[in-house]
Amino acid sequence: MLVPERQLFCYRLVWTNQGLVREGVSPRYTMMTLLGLHKLQNAGPQSPFDLKRLYESLVRDTKWVANAGDLGLLIWLTAKLAPDWIDNICRTFDLETTLNRYPDARQAKTMELAWFLAGLSHMALAFPGKRRHLEHLALRTYRLLDENKGKAGFFGHQATKKSAAGLLRGRIGSFADQVYPIYAMSKCAKAFHLEDAANSALECATAICEVQGDLGQWWWLYDALSGKVVCRYPVYSVHQDGMAPMALLALEGVANRDFSGPIYKGLRWIGGENERHQDLRDLSSLIIWRCLRPKNFKRTRFKELLHFAFHLKSGQSGVRIQVVHECRPYELGWFLYAFA
Repeated sequence: MLVPERQLFCYRLVWTNQGLVREGVSPRYTMMTLLGLHKLQNAGPQSPFDLKRLYESLVRDTKWVANAGDLGLLIWLTAKLAPDWIDNICRTFDLETTLNRYPDARQAKTMELAWFLAGLSHMALAFPGKRRHLEHLALRTYRLLDENKGKAGFFGHQATKKSAAGLLRGRIGSFADQVYPIYAMSKCAKAFHLEDAANSALECATAICEVQGDLGQWWWLYDALSGKVVCRYPVYSVHQDGMAPMALLALEGVANRDFSGPIYKGLRWIGGENERHQDLRDLSSLIIWRCLRPKNFKRTRFKELLHFAFHLKSGQSGVRIQVVHECRPYELGWFLYAFA
């Protein structure tokens, strides 16, 4: 997945008639992948990659940082992998104006706010002397994020009152909109001794575990207002083996709860206890395939949204499910980050 001439990881690897083909490059996916590889290296095994060289390639030109989410990921990665660079990153980006400067922060987008909060929390954990300086900004970010959570514990996609897009889409949150806040709030609770953040993360974790599928599926879309699953598919491998475990394991570190049951139920789905009875790990190509989704995905999604909008009973039995034969580097990165 590494693109040697760019020293970045690709956007995705796709199975074609010519075999596996790399497409594009992604600074965002590179950051996530480096976080996982760094965690692996800290656990003992020597990484096959020169992590510092890849990091330096990433920060040589940071024009790609165009939102608060990517800035949060960069701070998170720098605090973990290249702490000597943290002051340079802070000088390059005026952290105090982040919430007003970037559109995703002004619209209070859940996933991006969570990444920014995670970055601030990891900086505070890595540099205790900076904690007091970061505390006010972290609390502002946490409160904006927590406002997107409904009474049932699920997060919407973004604030509903800050934009027209928020009115239309704000209350419907993806699985990413659940797990990244769980992770970020868990780290915030640890870094800034904020018990409310741990409690909020626990509410969301409890909610997603209660609606986890019978085969361990972490579903795709949730309604923050009613607490209902809106769309089940696609079920993504990265949710099963990376994002859910990393969030729930982080929460175990600050809350007196054991999430090993839901975590390993989700992993068994990867190993073949799924709708296709197929192991999604392809050992011949060392790939974990991206997801399972209906063959007529757009029609199925439309039907599920229709059933949700008009409070109809969902009738999705008999839907034909297929494997999507691609993989993105951040899945393997988050898997390593969760389990290494």
